[in-house]
Amino acid sequence: MKLICRLIMSAAAAGASFAAGAQHIAVLSDIHISPGNASEPKLREAVREINAAPYDLVIMAGDLTNEGSDAELTNVKSILDSIAHPLYVIPGNHETTWSQSATKTFFDLWGNDRFVTEVDSLIIVAIGCGPYMKMGDGHIKTEDLSWLRATLDERMAPGKRVLSVNHYPLNADLDNMPQYAAVLQDYPVIGHVNGHYHRWIDYEAGDVKGAIPGVMVRALDMRDGDYGYTILDITPAWVHVYNKELGKAPQPKFAFAATTSHTPVEFTPATWTSPEGFTVEEVWADTASVFTRLAFDADNVYFGNSLGDVKAVGKGSRRQEWSVPTGASVFSRPMTLKNGKVAFPAATGIFITDANGKKVKQLPSKEGPYVADGLMTDRGWVQGGYKRIELRDPKSGAVKWTYDSLFNYCQAAPAVDGDDLIFGAWDTNLRCLDLRTGKLRWVWNNGKDVNLLGPGNVVPVIAGDKVIIVAPDRYMTAIDRATGKTLWRDNSHRYREALGHSEDGTRVYSKTMDGELVAVDATSPSFKELWTVDMGLGYEHAPCIVLEKDGVVYAGSRRGLVTAVDPVARKVLWQLPLGVSEVNGIDLDPTSGDIFVSLVEGTIFRIRKNG
Repeated sequence: MKLICRLIMSAAAAGASFAAGAQHIAVLSDIHISPGNASEPKLREAVREINAAPYDLVIMAGDLTNEGSDAELTNVKSILDSIAHPLYVIPGNHETTWSQSATKTFFDLWGNDRFVTEVDSLIIVAIGCGPYMKMGDGHIKTEDLSWLRATLDERMAPGKRVLSVNHYPLNADLDNMPQYAAVLQDYPVIGHVNGHYHRWIDYEAGDVKGAIPGVMVRALDMRDGDYGYTILDITPAWVHVYNKELGKAPQPKFAFAATTSHTPVEFTPATWTSPEGFTVEEVWADTASVFTRLAFDADNVYFGNSLGDVKAVGKGSRRQEWSVPTGASVFSRPMTLKNGKVAFPAATGIFITDANGKKVKQLPSKEGPYVADGLMTDRGWVQGGYKRIELRDPKSGAVKWTYDSLFNYCQAAPAVDGDDLIFGAWDTNLRCLDLRTGKLRWVWNNGKDVNLLGPGNVVPVIAGDKVIIVAPDRYMTAIDRATGKTLWRDNSHRYREALGHSEDGTRVYSKTMDGELVAVDATSPSFKELWTVDMGLGYEHAPCIVLEKDGVVYAGSRRGLVTAVDPVARKVLWQLPLGVSEVNGIDLDPTSGDIFVSLVEGTIFRIRKNG
């Protein structure tokens, strides 16, 4: 049963007939502007209408662009800058999941991905929510939850009320929605406003009767010639929501009581103990979110966080040994070099530190950020970048060769066997280069011209004379290693981006979108499924590699579950709810043989098989 009642009332005249003593807010959301597309002139028209009406402020609630490119962001800012009222902007998933700059340009243009402002007694507070540079659920960054509470604590006073804004709704689309709601529930919140779905919906937080009311507002383009925006008219007693179609009078859509008393959304943290035969322990909980996989030496585990800090945490001490700022969120796995130094590919270049965290040098990036996971090989360090992949000296980090005929960024780690370097990019293509020279050997694609259906974020498996991949086109594909020709394709399961192989190389493992673990014969000339285990994950999309170690196969989920599977008995051994957010990676520490897991919410765990 919905809390928000639909009212039958006469339309206000062209945005002018607001209630006395109310706050008047225009909300734009999901405008999806690319230079020259059909929505661009409609946004300009919307800006002219907004400027002609007496709004207290304007909110841009995310999805300003289609792919988060610098050209798109700069163009849309030039249009929004002509708004005459105070303007407040947050990103949507189209700015954070696909971003030429790894989200840095948004910060450069707007200063932050969150805001707080006040109109009379109303506090309006908004934070971004991802996903961040890979497939994932929405996620409120760990530091943003802390900021939200501290900000509301600072601004709260008798008689003040709070309006919450996000691109995502207060529902299961956010992996840590209960933690987000738990903060909001401690303050006099009257409601939550969001976009994302491109349709009008009234709802209650977490689908809990009586919880914080939410309103999903319209997109700029609602199809069939319906372009427009949303008007909020907030009185002491009511929140009135209007649909403002361009060139027409506002039409009442929803209204709900501006009460600050709501049924709480409950959250009970999952508990777990180490399964029999294993020791699982938390090594670190960061104050920010973590989007990277992990690197190791004998003493430390290395990673980067969403605040742009790259860190070393002692594996034995479980303390932060040192931290170095890079200036923007870090998405690329660190690399331990062959001279005791550590390299951190980042948005502004590659930072190289010594074992004590002293910055030795910074190798600038010529074009775009580093978001890819690198790989140390016998010939050097392979590192993907924006529209390029490089071979670097394993000690100094100096470039030995660069292949720059890519049309988008690299993301996943490459695969190397002999002198074959095989990797995907977000330009629909899988490529094979000569590791010695960087010369192209072949290019493969799945026949689709949509970047997001290609093998942009999968670590290929090289199995003898073939290369095996999965991709968001939901196929597993085997490719001839010598020629790049397709050998077979299978879509009997809904594959996506999670892939791995057995320790002996005879099996390929894929986690499917239905939460299965599928084992395929890597030695067969044709597709041959060996077995499938249902891991009970339900819908699943985390692009986390599958790893086998000591006869156990490990898989990570979009909601913090780590599953261990026995590939001989073909059954789940155990499953632990280590958190609520996506597992970034399941990484083998080559110095100890231990398994380490990092979660987006900022936690790091070690898994040891006893005995």
